[in-house]
Amino acid sequence: MASLAFSGIGLLNPHKVPYSTRTPSFIRCNNLSESLKCKDNGRPITAGRDHNGQAAAAFPSVLTAPGQLLDRIPVHKSDTRLRIFSGTANPSLSQEIACYMGLELGKIKIKRFADGEIYVQLQESVRGCDVYLVQPTCPPANENLMELLIMIDACRRASAKNITAVIPYFGYARADRKTQGRESIAAKLVANLITEAGADRVLVCDLHSGQSMGYFDIPVDHVHGQPVILDYLASKRICSDDLVVVSPDVGGVARARAFAKKLSDAPLAIVDKRRHGHNVAEVMNLIGDVRGKVAVMVDDMIDTAGTIAKGAALLHQEGAREVYACSTHAVFSPPAVERLSSGLFQEVIITNTIPVAEQNYFPQLTILSVSNLLGETIWRVHDDCAGGFEPYSSLGID
Repeated sequence: MASLAFSGIGLLNPHKVPYSTRTPSFIRCNNLSESLKCKDNGRPITAGRDHNGQAAAAFPSVLTAPGQLLDRIPVHKSDTRLRIFSGTANPSLSQEIACYMGLELGKIKIKRFADGEIYVQLQESVRGCDVYLVQPTCPPANENLMELLIMIDACRRASAKNITAVIPYFGYARADRKTQGRESIAAKLVANLITEAGADRVLVCDLHSGQSMGYFDIPVDHVHGQPVILDYLASKRICSDDLVVVSPDVGGVARARAFAKKLSDAPLAIVDKRRHGHNVAEVMNLIGDVRGKVAVMVDDMIDTAGTIAKGAALLHQEGAREVYACSTHAVFSPPAVERLSSGLFQEVIITNTIPVAEQNYFPQLTILSVSNLLGETIWRVHDDCAGGFEPYSSLGID
């Protein structure tokens, strides 16, 4: 198995100015918490333990420092009304969330019959409880979606007080509008299914488009994974004069602009892309200057990696010194791994909203965990904390 390298860039000095006379300015993240757990050589670092299994600081200082989040909000870690259950899509993330919150995952039985039908039975009482079901609808999307719906139905019939579907990756999010006649809007259909199954609230991470929240007729908490990636980039100490944030297409400009603003208001470049079919992209030209710079490409997901790989090739043609790819969701449909490991990228930075199979690891891959971010959000939702005050807003929760 290839290690997930955390190779640093160090201080970049392309202008050959003597270090003794030049005061370097490094990128910094504005209003962000500390790094929220990552995977070291493929092994998850869980809350309270380092990669060797030894005791370590469990939480970012913004969550534990005196007078900060946990001291200012009454959080009752022994509250037995809160139950977390995991589906089969991403059990490792569910375990990390439960570990961060100091809870154990609820006991649940999920199995497939010989004909492919899904069976779900809760192995403990949830009567009167606030239940959180962690299940991304990642590939196989239909299987995982149906499993989530049956889990919601099981909790509803077991008299749970509130049911929150925690969906780190929301499948069908790209089918959020009609681009041609006689198409379906599957994102709205999936939202209706989750609502009708009995969910009272949905917690999602980095929707493909923010307006998808309007498809739900129940409250939606939208968590952004940007703080996790931004903190990691800040730790690499890239010289801010050499940094440029790149949107791989016109539709991602708003996301890239917000990302650039957090990185010392870095300049922005845009790749103009013309798509000729689903999962097929063609790069036409580049808007902005990347010559001699470190380019950071930002997108919400990487599917087949066609868009981001062709964009990276264009950036190299235009003189970019190094190219980094940053994305919250790693769908990694073939041939994504081959494209990402072809040498175009210095590093590919993703989060664990979708589990990455060991055979899809490659040397440039870095996986960061969103477990603390989701765990803290669950506590705030459970305790009915207002989202208006600053520490809560800094977590990137809409």
